[in-house]
Amino acid sequence: MKEFVYERPIVERILQGFRSDKKLLQIITGPRQVGKTTSAIQIADKWEGPIVNATADSPLPPGPEWVRSQWNLALTRAKKNSGDKTSVLLILDEVQKVKGWSEVIKELWDVECREKRGINVIILGSSSLLLQKGLSESLSGRFFLHRSTHWTFDEMARAFSWDMDQWIFYGGYPGAAPLIENEQIWSQYVTDSLIETVLAKDVLQLQTVAKPALLRHLFMLAVGHPAQILSYNKMLGQLQDAGNTTTLAHYVKLLESAFLISGLELIKQGISAKRGSSPKLLIWNNSLINAIYGQPFEKIRQDYSRWGRLVENAVGAHLLNHLAGLPYTVSYWRKGALEVDFVVRTPRNLWALEVKSGKSSNPKGLAAFCSLFPEARPLTLGSQGMSFEEFFITDPKELF
Repeated sequence: MKEFVYERPIVERILQGFRSDKKLLQIITGPRQVGKTTSAIQIADKWEGPIVNATADSPLPPGPEWVRSQWNLALTRAKKNSGDKTSVLLILDEVQKVKGWSEVIKELWDVECREKRGINVIILGSSSLLLQKGLSESLSGRFFLHRSTHWTFDEMARAFSWDMDQWIFYGGYPGAAPLIENEQIWSQYVTDSLIETVLAKDVLQLQTVAKPALLRHLFMLAVGHPAQILSYNKMLGQLQDAGNTTTLAHYVKLLESAFLISGLELIKQGISAKRGSSPKLLIWNNSLINAIYGQPFEKIRQDYSRWGRLVENAVGAHLLNHLAGLPYTVSYWRKGALEVDFVVRTPRNLWALEVKSGKSSNPKGLAAFCSLFPEARPLTLGSQGMSFEEFFITDPKELF
């Protein structure tokens, strides 16, 4: 029986990018273990010319000479292939680990664009902060950015025949999908191969973190409070050696750059968002929550309140995964006991989302928000509104 191989839409989009008249670097960014490298390999399998594929994901990050070495290898193969019309495909994985990577690629790419030696480039990275810094500082106007998100419900259903409840609990990591029959093994895999790897390699190894233990404790605190509003002062009371609120806010941003957690800000009347407000903690993939929480699927599914939090977090994560990098903002609103779960501001509209997922909520929140913001468009998810299944298979860019 032939093994089923799922191909994400990003594969065809990048191949189309190479066929475009404008020559651009093709950049893929996104979390670890969501298929960035697999997508690059699938592109390589369809490539008709020579291929150079290299990764900088090593214990000791290489220097800029690593980029030059791989580029020179591609040039050598391009010369050997000069009689053919096909060009060389150069794939550079985890490039954000190379110090000064963007400057050297800018230099080499500008030569390529002038002399047209026949090199096409795919660059992959799993730290949005470092990758975006290099792109904005050196490579402006030279690239097209493709965001490889956590896998959607639709993708996991097509690739692994999951139902929505399985996706809400086990999340969107395809590599972990075959392990769910043994939840202890699944949990250990997510913890060791995903969480620890990301913290150690993508955050602590590449960022200046004065208190590594605090950053880990902050992550653990966040996954224990999915889709909940938690003030920084309350966090300080629950974390040892926490320093101050500025440190915590900075560490939340670092964890966000690695696609782990985000802290949504409070929207206020006349202001898009109030900086420094109590954040609403969202985890980008529900598997990160349940692998650490340690309770089996069947037990959590029967816990009305806990399941409601997972559904609400899945809604927020769906928004973050698909609206990141676009001119959209995702926040929340609260005034006293009144609350709106998610507020999405687009260039043209303001949307207010209420999630009816099993958790207790005040139904008057949506009405109060729309009274305060008459231009707002209300949207209820769940009971008496758009079904969760329809929402999760819809790209938020199309919905809003």
